[in-house]
Amino acid sequence: MKKTAALSQQKQIAGELDRRVAQRTIELGDAHEELGKNIVERGLMEEKLRQEEQELKQSEARKAAILESALDCIVTIDHEGCITEFNPAAEHTFGYRRVDVMGRHLADIMIPPALREKHRQGFARYLATGEARVLGKRIEMTAVRADGSEFPVELAITRIPLDGPPSFTGYLRDITERKRAEQALRRSEAFLAEGQHLGQIGSYSWRVATDEITWSAELYRIYEIEIGVPVTLELIRSRVHPEDVTLIEKMKMVEQSREGGHNFEWQYRLRMPDHSIKYMHAVAHSTRDQDGQLEYIASVQDVTARRLAEEARDKARSELTHVARVMSLGTLTASIAHEVNQPLSGIVTNASTCLRMLAADPPNVEGARETARRTIRDGNRASEVITRLRALYGKKDPTIESVDLNEATREVIALSWNDLQRNRVIVQQELADGLPLIAGDRVQLQQVILNLIRNASDAMSTVDDRSRQLLVRTEADEDGHVRLSVKDAGVAFAPQSADRLFESFYTTKNDGVGIGLSVSRSIIENHHGRLWATLNDGPGATFSFCIPCGSELATDADDNRDLAPDVTDAA
Repeated sequence: MKKTAALSQQKQIAGELDRRVAQRTIELGDAHEELGKNIVERGLMEEKLRQEEQELKQSEARKAAILESALDCIVTIDHEGCITEFNPAAEHTFGYRRVDVMGRHLADIMIPPALREKHRQGFARYLATGEARVLGKRIEMTAVRADGSEFPVELAITRIPLDGPPSFTGYLRDITERKRAEQALRRSEAFLAEGQHLGQIGSYSWRVATDEITWSAELYRIYEIEIGVPVTLELIRSRVHPEDVTLIEKMKMVEQSREGGHNFEWQYRLRMPDHSIKYMHAVAHSTRDQDGQLEYIASVQDVTARRLAEEARDKARSELTHVARVMSLGTLTASIAHEVNQPLSGIVTNASTCLRMLAADPPNVEGARETARRTIRDGNRASEVITRLRALYGKKDPTIESVDLNEATREVIALSWNDLQRNRVIVQQELADGLPLIAGDRVQLQQVILNLIRNASDAMSTVDDRSRQLLVRTEADEDGHVRLSVKDAGVAFAPQSADRLFESFYTTKNDGVGIGLSVSRSIIENHHGRLWATLNDGPGATFSFCIPCGSELATDADDNRDLAPDVTDAA
């Protein structure tokens, strides 16, 4: 029994051992499986760590490359304000080596002494309160180099990371050259503005495609419009004198300018809110902007003062012309008497003849009629002489008309004939046939001819060794002008004084006042002509003037009657 019980117990123990061995085997298998999993996971983790390390190295390499190649200064600081990065651009700009500044406080390196305390306070305020006055903004400030020199920089600051102890990256750019350029530009603009103000010249640009108009400050002042008000073509027209708006529209300047390739120069008037008038002179030049769009650049000058001065000058010249005519009246009294005496003598003779014919038996009625007609003719001749003399020496407004220069010259010679004979002057006339008419004031032109003939006679008053010959010639030039020349054989002017002959109050005569030639040139120039003097090959000098033919001058006057002073404004 005992033996049986022992065997049974042994079987139980063996079974337990087998169960435990099996269980342990299972557990060991699970452990091996878990261990295998752990080995795989560890391998994966190690691979991931290697990849992350590689990426970190690449990131650091990229960061180093960026720092190395960046044109801007890149400086980073930690939460205590100490420098943790200083790229090559910063080294070049500030004059420090990277190894010398790492770990040093930013304020001691880059901030000017006068601003260091303010920088520290601002940095401390941010750390304490989170108040950021410069983060995320582009600001301009003053920095200092290693040699102590200060210079302007543009600064942008960012914080990294957003959580944990902060560090900051600053991107700085030396803007010294930009500041110099800005200062130079401001100075240039100030010079331009002052120059425009002194010269009363404004400028503007007009983009044709968009009708965008940009005015200078001086142009706003000239037009008396508040600076900054948007400028439109309608606003400009509201200031232009109504008569000149019509002129501009007639010239179709706006339509032509939209076609491009045109340059313009014109004069016009402004009528201001107080009804005063301003005279303007404008020049516009077409160009293309960077987009190839048509644009006009123009300058506009206020010439009111000059225009008023010219009007005053022309009035003074008119007065001087009248004085010159009156002064010459005394010397021509004998000529006037001679001119009037001839028709009066004819009237008396014809009247006596008429009476004898009527007293005859039988009366000669037909002869008396003819004699009466001659009397009327001579009376009209006397009236014409008086009318011509009153016009020449009277003070009336000039009148533009078609003038036969030959006829006007003959009248002046006839008027001066007695005076010329008294001075023993031999007059030759070479008046061209078929001479075109000219447009002008007959009386003013005759005053010029009279003045030239009198000057020529005076120049020969001391000549006794040769004939006192005076040649008056008219001819048509090939350029559409009519020319009159007065050639004398007298005492010529000095070559060095040729440019001064036509100056006011310059004279070569002992008893002259020096206004005749000056007024004569003004008259000819107001007729769009030219007056000049040349020395003869022989003795004496020749004074000549030329004036455009009538059709050319009339057309020119019509086109410019609102743009330039009328020829009758000056005498």
